[in-house]
Amino acid sequence: MSVRDTITDKLNKAFAPESLEVIDESRLHVGHAGHRPGGETHFRVHIVSQAFEGKSRIDRHRMINQVLAEDLAYGVHALALKAHTPNE
Repeated sequence: MSVRDTITDKLNKAFAPESLEVIDESRLHVGHAGHRPGGETHFRVHIVSQAFEGKSRIDRHRMINQVLAEDLAYGVHALALKAHTPNE
């Protein structure tokens, strides 16, 4: 399973999002810190979930980072996040 698929699966299970997009941007970071041959190091996530209702932007990011802690510790170098509620 690709890293992108793993991230998608974990976020779907944790947050039951109405909308989720996980974009592998590794190709944009060739030659930068954290890039590896084969990519799968830099990701952008757009997620919309009711689970974020009443949470600050920082709390939402912490929630996502907690779910993806293992991935962030072992291979994912960068994770850009946009986390919203359905009403935002």
